Amino acid sequence: MKPITEILEQNASQWPNDVALVEINPQELEARHTTWKEYALIESSPVEAFRSEMTWAEFDEKANRFANFLLTRHVKRGDKVAILLMNCLEWLPIYFGVLRAGAMAVPLNYRYTAEEIRYCLDLSDASALVFGPEFTGRVEDIADRIPKVSLRLYAGEDCPSFAESYNALVSYCSARRPSIELALDDDAAIYFSSGTTGFPKAIILTHRCLAQSAEMEQKHHGQTRDDVFLCIPPLYHTGAKMHWFGSFIAGGRAVLLRGVKPEWILSAVSQERCTIVWLLVPWAQDILDAIDSGAVRLDDYRLSQWRLMHIGAQPVPPALIQRWLKVFPRHDYDTNYGLSESTGPGCVHLGVGNVDRVGAIGIPGYRWETKIVDGSRAPVAAGEVGELAVRGPGVMRGYYKDEAATAAVLDADGWLYTGDMAVVRDGFIYLVDRKKDVIITGGENLYPVQIEDFLRAHPAIKDVAVIGLPDPRLGEIAAAIVEVKPGAALDEAGVEDFCKALPRYKRPRKVIFAPVPRNPTGKIEKPKLRKIYCGESLVAQQVGIAR
Repeated sequence: MKPITEILEQNASQWPNDVALVEINPQELEARHTTWKEYALIESSPVEAFRSEMTWAEFDEKANRFANFLLTRHVKRGDKVAILLMNCLEWLPIYFGVLRAGAMAVPLNYRYTAEEIRYCLDLSDASALVFGPEFTGRVEDIADRIPKVSLRLYAGEDCPSFAESYNALVSYCSARRPSIELALDDDAAIYFSSGTTGFPKAIILTHRCLAQSAEMEQKHHGQTRDDVFLCIPPLYHTGAKMHWFGSFIAGGRAVLLRGVKPEWILSAVSQERCTIVWLLVPWAQDILDAIDSGAVRLDDYRLSQWRLMHIGAQPVPPALIQRWLKVFPRHDYDTNYGLSESTGPGCVHLGVGNVDRVGAIGIPGYRWETKIVDGSRAPVAAGEVGELAVRGPGVMRGYYKDEAATAAVLDADGWLYTGDMAVVRDGFIYLVDRKKDVIITGGENLYPVQIEDFLRAHPAIKDVAVIGLPDPRLGEIAAAIVEVKPGAALDEAGVEDFCKALPRYKRPRKVIFAPVPRNPTGKIEKPKLRKIYCGESLVAQQVGIAR
């Protein structure tokens, strides 16, 4: 095992002229009223902003230049450098440059408000910030309230007065690797929790964590230099980037797609000859719905090389995967479970050979251990529901500047307590629900994920979230927020009739027809739903017919 910065140097040495990164921005085509198919027929593309690429040598060189620039500005080992960029070709060279300087990368969620950006910069003690043009207004709003961020670099044209130009400064720095030695146990990055339960926590990951994710991903999915990984989710999150690490360690390229429309995803797979795609549940569902409606014709795309679709970041409805494998029967499939605290996905995974176990999150990943425990953290009896705990080389060092929160989830033996309720059946782990999302109704425990999975099998339901609402007699009742597919019709009676196959105590007592909000990593924003519905009269929220 070695730091990922050394893997980049190795790739640049072995395959300097091979393409490492591709960025595709389909919105540039749409702005010019050009379709992707029309673009593919043009030998000399007039839309330069649509597609750009970078070789391994260029990737390595750019990382070195940024590392050397940081060193000239007295950024030292352990300093924090925040990255606030949309997915773009420069994102990963900047990230690797921070690591090569011995500093810690601090990726920021591009959906953060100005105040959330300020909060995370302050919490992480960031002394430098690299941001793109999409964030100029937000950074300007807080520029006079982030005094610790003394270095502010703007990656774009027309640099604002409160920042310095990344492009102008970094391009003149040395392309030689700086003489900073990195050890696996050195701190490498701070990632923020998704914030679905309140303010995000700052998660410290080491170089060992990052190296483990690369080796584990390649071990799980057998990536080779010929594989092409389609990266759609945001790079600030541990999910997609850590999955690409499996291709990265083998010298395989990444395609960064800026957009999630089904036709864009399939066009990228087709035109770039992608072999591996990691999807979130809503995107997979949108692709299938587009195929079913005729909006997308599979015959229009070259997809025979696509070998693996894997999915994670949230509970995966078995009905969705069964439906996917009917449409794409030759695909290998894997479910990946993880947390930012475990360096993203893979501490538990289904495994491509276990497709008959769809519905389980799987078995311990490469170099990982798991156990199921009760409230006192003692192992539960076989077949009983308890909290899932994991241990392995990808466990975080802890929460930055928060010893109490660290002690609450990480014990002295290295076990990370996930807050997810799970059960083991025949050696496979099945996720039941989040510990904090369990609904207690009349003394019975309800696990919303089980009800959500059941309801998603309804042909008219696009998405669903189940939350607990206060009830004076039962304590809580289950309410289903149902998002209906476009063009479909469904009323409360239809939902109730469908739910007759559930035990009576599991049936939702309220049905609300409304959009289901999800964060950028695909997780349902249940705190937002509780805020909307728990304090208001449901009468005004309910709709008899949703179309």
